[in-house]
Amino acid sequence: MKCDVITIFPEIFDAYFSEGVIGRALQKKLIEVRIHDLRDYTTNRHRTVDDYPYGGGAGMVMKPEPFFAAVEAACPEGTSRRVVMLSPAGRKFDQNTAEGFSAEARKIVFLCGRYEAIDERVRMTLVDDEVSVGDYILTGGELAALVIIDAVARLIPGVLGDERSAEEDSFSSGILDYPHYTRPPVFRDLPVPEVLLSGNHREIWRWRRREALRRTLERRPELLDRIRLSDEDYRLVSELRREVP
Repeated sequence: MKCDVITIFPEIFDAYFSEGVIGRALQKKLIEVRIHDLRDYTTNRHRTVDDYPYGGGAGMVMKPEPFFAAVEAACPEGTSRRVVMLSPAGRKFDQNTAEGFSAEARKIVFLCGRYEAIDERVRMTLVDDEVSVGDYILTGGELAALVIIDAVARLIPGVLGDERSAEEDSFSSGILDYPHYTRPPVFRDLPVPEVLLSGNHREIWRWRRREALRRTLERRPELLDRIRLSDEDYRLVSELRREVP
């Protein structure tokens, strides 16, 4: 995974990329992320990246010239690239999108907007893809870029300590994850389910699958319509529907 992030606030990324799973992945060179300060690609002494909108209106609009210059510097001629603009108008980011990005052979370039908008000519001629992390408005694209990079990086082989973690996460199988427990076996009168202490792997698997389906049915029932359920799953869901109000 190789990506570049173009932003006017490069410092936002420093702390996150120096810690935890992503920090270790960068140190091991399992992923490569370069941060570019958009202001470095301006041409006046004030390093101006925005201007008043034509036609009037609230807010400022980010100028096209710095974005073009930044992308061209990050991706010299001949570089295979995918330019992604973080935008509430983009397609919604989900686990399938993350998996698609993780298999991307091209360099991914994230454009982080600020202010009211980015000049439309950037979207028209420079951007290959627009992605939204949800139906809400952020003050800028930086948090969205972090969310996407984190979700994609953990799918890269070697990034997680145990590869099964990514496979068993919520949404990886199309449904929510099952509940997890660790020591002590009883905490404040709340015991760990006995089946998890039994050593019976078949029953443990069945309990986990049932609880994952239960959680999905209770919280995100629409997900069950999007996946192919096994005969056993159908039976479990039927049982659960009788239990869930």
